[in-house]
Amino acid sequence: MSGQRKRFTRDFKLQVARAYDSGVSVAELTRRFEVHSNIIYRWSREYRNDPQSAFQGSGNNTEVAKEAEQKIAELERMIGRLTVENDFLKRALQHAKNVLAESNGKTTKS
Repeated sequence: MSGQRKRFTRDFKLQVARAYDSGVSVAELTRRFEVHSNIIYRWSREYRNDPQSAFQGSGNNTEVAKEAEQKIAELERMIGRLTVENDFLKRALQHAKNVLAESNGKTTKS
């Protein structure tokens, strides 16, 4: 055993709990989702008690959200930088084509 607990997303837990509540057997769910039967019972009970707030987590969501926002901001900055570089290179290529076309035009005219 690795000693680490598996972490499941809220959507995954909802999917399992809803499947159990719709009549799918625990045996089938344990095989399909590779989750222990006790966890399925616990998730189903938590979902039935309060479907709206079930599986909200222990407060780590704010930390995860903050990390996600930072990653998004970093990626947006990268996109902006790459867009500027791409535009610069497109203009440089067009300028080089124009210079090459002018120099080819001058040598054929002579």
